[in-house]
Amino acid sequence: MTANDPRDELVEHLPAMRAFAISLTRNSATADDMVQDTLVKAWTNIEKFHVGSNMRAWLFTILRNTYYSSRRKAKREVADVDGVFSESLAEKPAHDGHLQMNDFRVALGQLKDEQREALLLVGASGFSYEEAAKMCGVAVGTVKSRVNRARLQLVEIMGLSEDEAMEMTDDATMSVLSSSKVASF
Repeated sequence: MTANDPRDELVEHLPAMRAFAISLTRNSATADDMVQDTLVKAWTNIEKFHVGSNMRAWLFTILRNTYYSSRRKAKREVADVDGVFSESLAEKPAHDGHLQMNDFRVALGQLKDEQREALLLVGASGFSYEEAAKMCGVAVGTVKSRVNRARLQLVEIMGLSEDEAMEMTDDATMSVLSSSKVASF
């Protein structure tokens, strides 16, 4: 700093800046924060100040702009003191669903062809047992039996308990299984 360094003059304007900030915000804590932000901006941009011009006017302009910027920013922000809103925005990672879908595909591939066909027709494609039986040329009871055995075998292959649901976390997996009863195992 030189003898004529404008930074030396900053301190002289603190009381007036604080009074102006309080008049804008009507809150002394917020006003103090704004004055501090103004001083940081002024200090870091002091080379933009023209020596010999009005320091107070320059600081008040920075303070005023800081105030209006914070007001515009506040309009876009949501007050979430308890974290309720942010919890609803949380998203589970998609990779878990991809891994589980890969496990599901492997397990599905280990089923007998008839069981896999019945499960895909009834579970994934949404056909009724009667429609699936007609397509396969077998009795309705046979399709029901194949679907039931396929589900039980998938549970066993994937190491799930019968009442445990697969946790699907990605959109691709959910879209494959959303219309199915397969997700219930």
